[in-house]
Amino acid sequence: MKFLIVFVALFALALAAPAEVEILKQASEVGPESFAYNWETSDGQKAEAAGELKNAGSENEGIAVRGSFSFVADDGQTYTVNYIADENGFQPQGAHLPVAPEA
Repeated sequence: MKFLIVFVALFALALAAPAEVEILKQASEVGPESFAYNWETSDGQKAEAAGELKNAGSENEGIAVRGSFSFVADDGQTYTVNYIADENGFQPQGAHLPVAPEA
């Protein structure tokens, strides 16, 4: 009887283990003043971004990035965030994100 309980418990653990995630697509390009990447996995995650150096050599030098990422949440919905990150900070947008009221 103990063997049966242990066997059933191990079987349940095996079924509950997450499936292996495979990389479906992956690419990147990195240069001295810019970069770009994208990837996608078999569980619905994906991301892409591109950035470039702005005001090179000046006191205001910085990187400006535009990108997005998506994932499938526990509720089964796919959520996507599009963003810009630059001298004005990180600016995300998504249907599921709150929007600040206009001043």
